[in-house]
Amino acid sequence: MAKDKKITHLNEKGEANMVDITSKEMSHRIAVARASIQMKKETLNLLKEEAIKKGDVLSVARVAGIMASKQTANLIPLCHPLSITKAEIEFEVNEEKNILEINATIETYGKTGVEMEALTAASVSSLTVYDMCKAVDKGMTVTIGLVSKKGGKSGDIFFN
Repeated sequence: MAKDKKITHLNEKGEANMVDITSKEMSHRIAVARASIQMKKETLNLLKEEAIKKGDVLSVARVAGIMASKQTANLIPLCHPLSITKAEIEFEVNEEKNILEINATIETYGKTGVEMEALTAASVSSLTVYDMCKAVDKGMTVTIGLVSKKGGKSGDIFFN
């Protein structure tokens, strides 16, 4: 680990600690996270045709992701409660690979980033899809990662 890098959620004694953001600058912050759900072709077709018996999967998953983003500080112990100014969940179907991609974009104007809120939104959206489709495909797999973050001291960062 680089000398100037340290784990910020530990105090001098090595104990878990919520980071002090008092002196940080306010800025417009945006984070995008993506969840990908690999599924059977038949499952993806049912999803596209809105033929899953539990209902409109994507609408429910969208609302679940938005609601989850607002609960991040209640779920992740050292996250700061944030005033989210925008929460957007978008879906993209990759028919060639039988994958549903979920992009969660979260924005705020504040002193700390919204990466965890975006990851939480993408996670809960994908788990909602899994829950609503598991009757026809229990073998779905979910992967989740951060796509980008903007704002704050470290500036704009784009991941794979």
